[in-house]
Amino acid sequence: MDDAFTLLRQAADLLSEDAVAENGQTVADVRRDIQLQEWETALDVLIEIADTHPASVTFWEKLAEAARQMMLDRSRRWCDWRGWEVRHGTIRATLTLLRADEGGRQSAFSGDGVLRPLWDIGHRTAAGQQDLNIALLWVEFAPRLGPGETADVRLAPLQPEQWRHLQPGDVITMHEAQPVAGIAEIIEVLPPRV
Repeated sequence: MDDAFTLLRQAADLLSEDAVAENGQTVADVRRDIQLQEWETALDVLIEIADTHPASVTFWEKLAEAARQMMLDRSRRWCDWRGWEVRHGTIRATLTLLRADEGGRQSAFSGDGVLRPLWDIGHRTAAGQQDLNIALLWVEFAPRLGPGETADVRLAPLQPEQWRHLQPGDVITMHEAQPVAGIAEIIEVLPPRV
């Protein structure tokens, strides 16, 4: 098994030399960080570059293993998540949770892909009843999401093929029990990239 240093270098080699993150950092900056043994910085910059330049499953696997070796569990889970998106597609939405006094959840939840709520995405049973689908939920740019709050989220359906009909502007509902727990508007749907 390669060490984190080697994995980061290999991941950088998978990107084009002209790849640039939104903040202006480049693959050359990553190579400098690796030489200076600034491994966590290199990992963060590689992730940021891949936000603007699509990366392969192999790229994300290398970053996930490097993060695991550096004991950066949240970063490892994020890299695993992004590799999953390459294989199965990306679904992003703006989610608003109901407040507790509206029947929503009582407390915030961790936004790092652990919560597996049910979603009404428009499917019905043969009898015409609501047929809910499960998807993991990752909150973008926030460690937690609480009652009454709104955030952009990424969804990882357990059965991605059942979600392919969704388009930006579609509204879906999140359920943790019988009543609706949140309302989400789809903002992006990308197909698998493998």
